[in-house]
Amino acid sequence: MRYAADGAPPRTAGALIRRTLRRQRRPLVVSVALVTVWQVAELMVPALIGVIIDRAVVTGDLAQMVLWAVVLAVHFVVLSLSYRFGARVGLRALQVESHALRTEVSGHVLSPRGARSDRLPGDVLTIATTDAEMVATVVRQLTFTLAAAVGLVVSAVVLAAIDVVLALVVLVGVPCVLVATQALAPRLVRRSGVRQEALGSAAGIAGDFVRGLRPLKGIGAEDAALERYRTQSQRAAVASVGAARWEGLMQGMTVGLSGVFLAVVALVAGLRAVDGEVGVGEFVAVVGISQFLGEPLRMLTYLVAQLAQSRASAERIVSFLATPPLVASGPGTGSAVPPAPGAGAGLELDRVSFGPLAEVTFAAAPGRSVAVVVEDPADAAALMTLLRGEAAPADGAVRLGGAPITDLAVEQVREVLLVADHHVDLFDGTLRSNVDPRGDVDEDRLARVLSASAADEVVEQSAAKLDERVSVGGTALSGGQRQRLGLARALAADPAVLVLHDPTTAVDAVTEARIAEGLHGLRHPEQPGAPTRTTVVLTSSPALLAHADTVVHLRAGRVVARGSHRELATDVAYRAAVLR
Repeated sequence: MRYAADGAPPRTAGALIRRTLRRQRRPLVVSVALVTVWQVAELMVPALIGVIIDRAVVTGDLAQMVLWAVVLAVHFVVLSLSYRFGARVGLRALQVESHALRTEVSGHVLSPRGARSDRLPGDVLTIATTDAEMVATVVRQLTFTLAAAVGLVVSAVVLAAIDVVLALVVLVGVPCVLVATQALAPRLVRRSGVRQEALGSAAGIAGDFVRGLRPLKGIGAEDAALERYRTQSQRAAVASVGAARWEGLMQGMTVGLSGVFLAVVALVAGLRAVDGEVGVGEFVAVVGISQFLGEPLRMLTYLVAQLAQSRASAERIVSFLATPPLVASGPGTGSAVPPAPGAGAGLELDRVSFGPLAEVTFAAAPGRSVAVVVEDPADAAALMTLLRGEAAPADGAVRLGGAPITDLAVEQVREVLLVADHHVDLFDGTLRSNVDPRGDVDEDRLARVLSASAADEVVEQSAAKLDERVSVGGTALSGGQRQRLGLARALAADPAVLVLHDPTTAVDAVTEARIAEGLHGLRHPEQPGAPTRTTVVLTSSPALLAHADTVVHLRAGRVVARGSHRELATDVAYRAAVLR
């Protein structure tokens, strides 16, 4: 992307808008120049008509009539082409900038470190689309505003050439109209900000509702969800009506004051014509210019309403881009050397304290499988937060291949470590693209991965097999099917170190036993020359625990026991934890 190297994102809405104008300054200059030519040409139409009346119609000079008819025709060609190409250049700049903003928002979400935001996905989508386009619209707003300002100045000059009194009326009246309409600007800006937030929240809830429609129906909660959306939608409607009310008030005031102003100009011109100070052709020109003045006046006053919307959208974009990264990243430049992606690597927690965890110590050596039984979900959440790299421990260290994760860049960690959460996200595509997103797993390995995760049953039950369509979130699949596909995707990635969180909670006991055996066989085969892989599983499944080389029992944030599943099975507390 051509704007990828712009540095840190702006911190304020004004800075974002200024950056937009700076990035589009070249097309902006061209567009302003051409649209200004169009505005001046529009202004000069009544002036030319006045000249034709005075020099050809009143005098009856045919030659003058032909001459000025040709001039008028050329004038209209210039008028038409200047607007056509000026608007085209401005519109292209608007589209380029809105695409750049969309890319920036998307890049913030999709960066390796992610974005820690509490906004719903639908709201983020609104920021990346509607708000990005609204901010980019400032390019078009400024183009027509500058052209309108030049048009008003030229109008005053032309009127001064016709009659100084008329020019003074314009020079006094235009600022009065603008000052009167700007009095409503502050409230309109506030209302626009409230409207953008309310609409974004409504879109976010709607997207969340549609995505979770099937489970909501399963528990009979669709009415509650619908009521939640209805409430937010009504808030958005009230906010939109409130903003529209002030926009309408501003536009109504603009039209009313402009009408009064133009009537005053026409009245003064008529009185000057009756007194003989202004000729017939000049009077026609003045009336035409008076009608023209309404357009640039509306452009200048509407700028406030349009800029209020752009500023509100810019606030939302700046706020989102300022959200901290989801994954903490080290400098990646220390003396610690990360393990090679294809080599064996271990995972170690050394006296780690974080949240409810207190001096947790255990290690998964290269080539070994470790199962962790965690009684408290809060302990499991804290452990997964550390392993995902979303936070650094308060004390102790989490080491990957001997190097503290906090000393490694997130890209270095991702090459070696994959953390598969309990929640599975499936994407629009096919079964194959969800298991093998990059399309680089050969058919033989893909078959082994599907078998090890028991996802081959999902494929066999599908009419199109691996080419079966999958909707966003896998809403047409059961929880167990989604869980197996998520496990298959993690196994297909074949990381040196794999962390799984409760990978079998949604499957039956028979399938669970099959997955336990398949997972161990795929990750830790006994044949010589097989890649060295390390696996850590947070689980209470006896089937998975029985295949682990070491089991760590975590209770109340502390390690209370470690050993094989068979050894720990003699402990009453351990049996209670894994058999409940």
